[in-house]
Amino acid sequence: MKKRVLAVLLAGVLAVAGLTACGGSGDGGDSGSKQDSGAKSDSGSKSIKVAASATPHAEILEEARGLLEAEGYDLEVTIFNDYVQPNEVVESGDFDANYFQHIPYLDSFNEEKGTHLVNAGGIHYEPFGIYPGTKKSLDELKEGDTIAVPNDTTNEARALLLLQDNGVIKLKEGAGLNATVNDIEENTKNVKIEELEAAQVSRVVGEVAFVVLNGNYALEAGYSVKSDAIAYEKSDSEAAKTYVNVIAVKEGNEDSEGVQALVKVLKSDDIKKFIDEKYDGAVIAFEE
Repeated sequence: MKKRVLAVLLAGVLAVAGLTACGGSGDGGDSGSKQDSGAKSDSGSKSIKVAASATPHAEILEEARGLLEAEGYDLEVTIFNDYVQPNEVVESGDFDANYFQHIPYLDSFNEEKGTHLVNAGGIHYEPFGIYPGTKKSLDELKEGDTIAVPNDTTNEARALLLLQDNGVIKLKEGAGLNATVNDIEENTKNVKIEELEAAQVSRVVGEVAFVVLNGNYALEAGYSVKSDAIAYEKSDSEAAKTYVNVIAVKEGNEDSEGVQALVKVLKSDDIKKFIDEKYDGAVIAFEE
């Protein structure tokens, strides 16, 4: 059962990970010798080693490199193609931190693998959005209209919560991020929720009133999250707070100077501006 839970959470680790193929080799490249955030590099700066997924995580870290140099830190980023090794190399101490996962996956990984990783700071989230199909505004929603949503456990719940937040349905109290269509308590317009494999949802835009899409699938369908979404998850939503992508470190290292400097830079106005301009709403800086 634990393996099944881990697999479900793994599917939701990254909304944008499917946008491009990850760079780097399958084994994540040479992890190098063990260093901590206080180790000196050849330049005399203190070194911070971070394991990351390619998009958007490594891209955001690359933008942060110069800001960290100004703080006296040499940032070393290694891209990994999987979601297991980045946690293992932080647990072993070979890396100071990783940046690729949300909190439910981190918690499940710790439980499954016996690791001791903790959240050192939430950096961004990748919002779900409601997009137009045959209709352009939720005000046009009529009796019996159809809305397409992803059918996997994590993503369907997020879609239903977004529809609830926008007054389309009401879920049973406490359904939260485990919600399914069976938890719909009120549906005043008898809207039909069509459950489809996530990659298929955007393909029925001409057949349904609205679609609810993951960030990466929205971009692949040619949507601008910022410009085209009728509504999307806000930073104070339950889903955004739960699925925020974090800097993860081994327990006890979260207050180290290097990790604190890394988190501070990644939460800076400069990085927020970079995220906003580069990802067009598909990635949003997380506000505590």
